[in-house]
Amino acid sequence: MTVALSSLLAAVVSAAGAAGLLWLLLRTGWAWRLATDEPNHRSLHTRVTPRVGGWGIVAGSVLALAVSGVAPPWALPAAVLVGVSFADDRHGLSTGLRFGMHFVAAAALVLLAGLPGLWALPVAVLTVWMTNLYNFMDGSDGLAGGMALSGFGACALAAAAAGEPELAVPAAALAGGAAGFLVFNLHPARVFMGDAGSIPLGFLAAALGLEGVLRGVWPAWFVPVVFAPFIVDASVTLARRMLRGERFWQAHREHFYQRLVRSGFGHARTAWFAYALMATCAACALLARALDSAWTPPLLALPAAVLLAAGLWIDRRWRAWNDTQDIR
Repeated sequence: MTVALSSLLAAVVSAAGAAGLLWLLLRTGWAWRLATDEPNHRSLHTRVTPRVGGWGIVAGSVLALAVSGVAPPWALPAAVLVGVSFADDRHGLSTGLRFGMHFVAAAALVLLAGLPGLWALPVAVLTVWMTNLYNFMDGSDGLAGGMALSGFGACALAAAAAGEPELAVPAAALAGGAAGFLVFNLHPARVFMGDAGSIPLGFLAAALGLEGVLRGVWPAWFVPVVFAPFIVDASVTLARRMLRGERFWQAHREHFYQRLVRSGFGHARTAWFAYALMATCAACALLARALDSAWTPPLLALPAAVLLAAGLWIDRRWRAWNDTQDIR
């Protein structure tokens, strides 16, 4: 079986497994027993919602990998993050314990990759950042699932084109699991992803990116560009909060996507707006990887310009909306 067919099979199996498990959890009521999200003053939703979507993505992906016979080396640290994050979804864990386990998983990834000491620390720190930024961005219907579908889908296409099943199949499985999850997460969402989904997905984006670079499948910029809509939003928001001297580690509602929803754009339109940004970044990254290097600068400049324009537009819309609130 070709790499492309193996990847397609993995995506289909994962999507069916994820959707099937989530349907079963909702149908039996177990979704509300496992973990729920209670609305609070920082939430964008107003009703109690199960946050078990991550279990669908994980189950679908594991099923797909079992069928394909592919066993990624970073599966064990990812599995540890799933367990820790599910415990956090159910009972709430201390910030120190959560971040400690994130660093343990990042250190395991660095060791498995055999990176020299000079690169080990910065790669581990970037892995922890990627692990958490995905969780930061999981706050609106359809958003994190869409990023997983677009981001891991692009990785699967690039790896399949390079004839690398060890990368293509896991990426396709994650993209398929995200598609199965989105069946229940598009607005109005019936399930949320939860930390058991968002934390491992961030880690796996970093793991796939690193493995692809080491194998020569894609350049170092490829995965950051593919996931740029999440990376830019989370990073710019964090930098702004730090510059204002705020407690940047605390939950808030100041991300670009949160401002867009709160200013009246709504969950559905915000998701589709984000999908357009994701598709632009993924397409430009895939083309820049495939074409002659002379095309790389303009193809990377385009998503940068699009994201900058989107951010400026959201900021302007946010200020205008705040002005109307002051008048009222």
